[in-house]
Amino acid sequence: MIFAPFYRYETGCAAYLFGCIGHGKCAVVDPHEAEVDRYLSLAESKELQITHVIDTHVHADHVSGGPTLAERSGAKYCAHSGTDTARAFTALHDGDRLTLGNTLIDVRHTPGHTDDSLSLIVTDLRRGEAPWFVLTGDTLMSGAIGRPDLGGDSQRDAGRLYDSLHDILLALPDDLEVYPAHFAGSACSAGVSGKPSTTIGFEKRNNPQLSLGRDAFIVELSDRTVVPIANIAPTVARNRGRDLAQS
Repeated sequence: MIFAPFYRYETGCAAYLFGCIGHGKCAVVDPHEAEVDRYLSLAESKELQITHVIDTHVHADHVSGGPTLAERSGAKYCAHSGTDTARAFTALHDGDRLTLGNTLIDVRHTPGHTDDSLSLIVTDLRRGEAPWFVLTGDTLMSGAIGRPDLGGDSQRDAGRLYDSLHDILLALPDDLEVYPAHFAGSACSAGVSGKPSTTIGFEKRNNPQLSLGRDAFIVELSDRTVVPIANIAPTVARNRGRDLAQS
């Protein structure tokens, strides 16, 4: 397997290229608009075909490079089936499995940060049948969790976020590696660590928000002060393939 993270330290954004070297297939998850040439260059240097480009949700803090990368590479542009977008995309549903040679991607719908949030559980069959890592988007980060205030009903979405975390992500093996879409420098969460990755077990032991009961979790996340996201309206509009007046 190839696994290559791409970190933008000035904004705390993370993207990932991974896949099966033997079969020459890879995916790129949460690509940034400014990094498209880097993903293409790495794939070409490793003789890989980018077959899937996946956004874990409609991003609010930066412009996605997903549609452009998919067009230039000939890949499928993928997002959750309920994504509010004017762009053509391949719909992913909870429980779907994508196969890239010996690399398997199991899709889970983990709403709360946004309605369309996905997490992707990745297995390398050359390594074993157990999953190796999970890409959590903005749902679970290193030392933090995603903010639930972007959808207009923070109490409702905090409850959905709690359920996604406890029913899906925290039920995964403790040693599973976690690779989020953000780390320190991003406004998509409060208190996120400068260490870009973590594990399920470490977050269970050390992330104080994960030890809260559901009611307390909803209260804390609904009441906390979060940093506003700059230019959120035009960024979301672009990521949905619309101009600002249509968004």
